[in-house]
Amino acid sequence: MKSVLITGASTGIGREIAQHLDRLGWRVFAGVRKQLDAETLQQDASPELQTLILDVTDADSIRAAIARVGEVVGDSGLDALINNAGISVNGAMEFITMDELREQFEVNFFGLVAMTQAALPLIRKADRGRIVHMGSIGGRQAAPLLGPYSATKYAIEAIGEAQRRELQVWGIEVIVIEPGAIATPIWQKGLEAADVNIKGKSERELELYGPAFDALRAGATMMERRAVGPEAVAKVVEQALTAARPRPRYVVGTDAKVQALMTRFLPDRIRDALILRIMGYPRGN
Repeated sequence: MKSVLITGASTGIGREIAQHLDRLGWRVFAGVRKQLDAETLQQDASPELQTLILDVTDADSIRAAIARVGEVVGDSGLDALINNAGISVNGAMEFITMDELREQFEVNFFGLVAMTQAALPLIRKADRGRIVHMGSIGGRQAAPLLGPYSATKYAIEAIGEAQRRELQVWGIEVIVIEPGAIATPIWQKGLEAADVNIKGKSERELELYGPAFDALRAGATMMERRAVGPEAVAKVVEQALTAARPRPRYVVGTDAKVQALMTRFLPDRIRDALILRIMGYPRGN
């Protein structure tokens, strides 16, 4: 039985991946933040699925989770790690606080690196183990007010590329998944965070960026209606884990594929204009 460790499996994409691979017969270790999340996930899974209370920003939590996985898999090793845990911090780069930016990177980037380093000894024991990083099409082009989130996804692209080239000599594949709009709770959480953020803005900040936040909310609401379900990502992850020669990157969703083409063929200034127009971003004087 092949084994996989998934971070951020409480809701959304991570939960769907855990359930999908569980149905396919994988031994799934699902990392969640709360005991209640563990209980609800296990209710919808087979007895083989094991939950782990895991905080990717906490070194002790990571060590405990890896130790538990190691006890179960033994010398067979861990066949796959899926780094899915992530949050979204919204805000104009002019006013984002360093604490907000650090929190964004602690979860989405440093947590990913820490998990990968901790899991690699177990992955090396497996036969041609795999590492999957959950990136985003936002790692190819950044939208206004989503700079902190996109910065981490750009960083994941870089770290994934470096790891892919470093680890291939041992037959370990590193794959980045690039979803577009996916119907998960992160949309609502991000919008709620933006609302809280706006309430704390100064008069000057609201004068400058208030209309832009309104445009972001309207654009996000529209994208949420068009978003594909998380099962689409789960199926692509399955491909990445089972293909004889997996692609270095998988783009998921029509909107993500369109954006990927835009980054490949359109000049930056034209892409700037298109993104701002699509978002309904207010024009300057």
